[in-house]
Amino acid sequence: MSNTTSERRRKAKEIMSKHGLTLKEWARRHGVSANLVNAVINSKTSCSINKGHKVAVLLGLKKGEIIE
Repeated sequence: MSNTTSERRRKAKEIMSKHGLTLKEWARRHGVSANLVNAVINSKTSCSINKGHKVAVLLGLKKGEIIE
């Protein structure tokens, strides 16, 4: 999975542009804040629990399962 911040940014940008979405639009569609998405992409928050985990999995930055 994406380990460095630059790899995480590239992967996130790739996912969002594939769907023609800005970061803010992507966040809104997935029910999370744009600030949280930025924090996950820039490795500023834990991706092991709750919404951080959800964002990382949806962006393909980590393997995992989303249980809601």
